[in-house]
Amino acid sequence: MERQFSQEDRRAAERFPIEREIRYRVLRMKGSETTGSGRTINMSSGGVLFTAENVLVPGRSLEVSVSWPAQLNAKCGLRLVARGRVIRFEAGKAALQIQQYEFRTQGIGAEPRPSTYLRNSA
Repeated sequence: MERQFSQEDRRAAERFPIEREIRYRVLRMKGSETTGSGRTINMSSGGVLFTAENVLVPGRSLEVSVSWPAQLNAKCGLRLVARGRVIRFEAGKAALQIQQYEFRTQGIGAEPRPSTYLRNSA
């Protein structure tokens, strides 16, 4: 059965209410780097809605890092690292359309390390 979309509901994927820590970085060619943090509100395979401490201009490219609730082999923490573009910002909330993502492992007290598994481009 094909899903019908109304004008108000343009989402291609179901969103899930997931509240996790998020860090973000505006991707720019030159100049100062804008970074910040917040909390996710909901997520889908195609996007994430989150709180942001900075104004994020629609159309800008962004990289986000989300603490992931699951662990690799029940031992190693994971982070979802995604890149995409801001499609909406209002009242301290930003909507990011995910264009590429990967899961990275993270050591105890360390920054996330690149990994070679679970990569995808949306």
